Amino acid sequence: MGQAAETVTLTTAQAIIRYLSNQWIVANGVETRVCGGGFGIFGHGNVTCLGEALYEHRAELPLYRGQNEQGMGFAAAGYAKAYKRQRFMFCTASAGPGTANLLTSAALAHANRLPMLMLCGDTFLTRLPDPVLQQLEHFGNPTLGVNDAFKAVSRFWDRITHPAQVIQSLPAALATMLDPADCGPAFIGLPQDVQGWTYDYPVSFFAKRVHRVRRQAPDEYEIAKAVALLKDAERPMIIAGGGVQYSAAVDALTSFAEATGIPVVETIAGRANMVHDHPLNIGPIGVTGSESANAIAQEADVILAVGTRLQDFTTGSWTAFAHDAKIIGLNAARHDAAKHLSTAVVGDARLGVVALAEDLAGYRAPEAWTAKAQQERAKWNNYVAENTRVGNGPASYAQAIGEVNRLCDPRDRVVAAAGGLPAEVTANWKTLDIGTVDVEFGFSCMGYEIAGGWGARIAQAQMEPEQDTIVFTGDGSYMLMNSDIYSSVLTEKKLIVLVLDNGGFAVINKLQNNTGNESFNNLIADTPTATTKVSVDFEAHARAMGAEAETVSSPAELEAAFERAKAATRTYVICMKVDPYEGWTTEGHAWWEVGTPHITTSDKVRTAHVDQESSRPKQRKGV
Repeated sequence: MGQAAETVTLTTAQAIIRYLSNQWIVANGVETRVCGGGFGIFGHGNVTCLGEALYEHRAELPLYRGQNEQGMGFAAAGYAKAYKRQRFMFCTASAGPGTANLLTSAALAHANRLPMLMLCGDTFLTRLPDPVLQQLEHFGNPTLGVNDAFKAVSRFWDRITHPAQVIQSLPAALATMLDPADCGPAFIGLPQDVQGWTYDYPVSFFAKRVHRVRRQAPDEYEIAKAVALLKDAERPMIIAGGGVQYSAAVDALTSFAEATGIPVVETIAGRANMVHDHPLNIGPIGVTGSESANAIAQEADVILAVGTRLQDFTTGSWTAFAHDAKIIGLNAARHDAAKHLSTAVVGDARLGVVALAEDLAGYRAPEAWTAKAQQERAKWNNYVAENTRVGNGPASYAQAIGEVNRLCDPRDRVVAAAGGLPAEVTANWKTLDIGTVDVEFGFSCMGYEIAGGWGARIAQAQMEPEQDTIVFTGDGSYMLMNSDIYSSVLTEKKLIVLVLDNGGFAVINKLQNNTGNESFNNLIADTPTATTKVSVDFEAHARAMGAEAETVSSPAELEAAFERAKAATRTYVICMKVDPYEGWTTEGHAWWEVGTPHITTSDKVRTAHVDQESSRPKQRKGV
């Protein structure tokens, strides 16, 4: 008989944390722990057992104290984005409302295909003390609880009902988070009694392991089909998505475009795949895109979509392309590669682009087509220059974006999310260096801006500590979630935050008006139940959380304020009012499908509905 394996007696919680502390990866050429630590708010469901285990490993897995569980999840997402999905953070929350608060951020991570590990308290497995504090009772199904809600927003979900399950569950969760096709959040429910139960674990389970992100080579047959389409193309175009950065395919894609002369457009997640003045960068595409990218998209006969899930803001709800255009989907995920009956090339973006380049050696897109794309980009550049010019009208998002763009360091990281700023940043920001833009529009989640910026800054401090993380947020998102200004001060992870106050939810007011509706319940001024129109002193509020802050009265004052923010050693908040009606970027928008009333008593709403439906014939219907 063989010798019995050496074991060590640990609690479930101790085993989880010891395992995580011994998982490594080579990120940016440096061997480091794949888990960068975590964000935690303790409660009765996680403090006694998981908290004890985390304390013993606080040096290897630093724990950042959150202010709100949803913000912790956003911070974990911002961290994972900054590390291009090579590293992740865990979030731990107590049973009940603490864990429930993570649902929105789990959905954000799922939509954006980002790794995040949730270690959350659960009700007692024995049920002896039931019903317990914060337990939801389902009379016909005692196994059902709050944590089951995460099944819809997790790529991996498990509930540990015996300590031995950790041996199978944790490697499976880690494999999911590091898989280029299935990447997303992993949820592990930890019943409060099971957290403290012990098991004799094999010592080998905790041995150091160095992981790598898989690079799946594409199928030769699928490459051949794609090559055949491209060789016959007269007006080819490349859509570069976020997956280009996650697979480190930026250089390969740029070389491929330069060798073939094929113009490149970027998705929202793919912003900063190319610097703004690269001659083949034709601009952002889609609903929040550029006139230049959308103009060539309408005429392209073959579209190579690399590392993009082809969200409606990219495709203009599938009106951005000609009906007879052929789409090639190069993606690590089969689900994304095959959308709209695309010619699917399933595999790693970098390996796929290299394979295409080899088989297309000698091919060049027609010079007239490339030249036309570049002419369109030149016209768009002129529009952006005027659109962002200080003094072209009332204070606007675009003017603020232009000033920050002019003054920031090329390696500073820009973060934006919901409301009007994602569109304005995507359309107007000139990328100064690769991988420096994080516009969260996969879930378009208000509140991501500051919390995600904090997570991004934690990662940036580990990789490029001399640079800054710059957050653009509107007053609506600020009011929803701002407490991680305090987190950034507590942890000395400086942010530069621009709070652009347009008096409410101005971009939705714009959509409301554009569909013929009257302004109602979006701007504070148009909220009937707001009987006292009180303004928020954002500067004073930020100062109350320990940040430095100031208010400027116009974009002309931004330069000096931004220079003070750059020189500051702690989080610096700059507040400015912008016009809710004027100054929006009005060009470059593709059609976007929104539901409008088919019957109404309003002539304006009826007219807007007819106008909205007039673009529907351009929509590709699944093919």
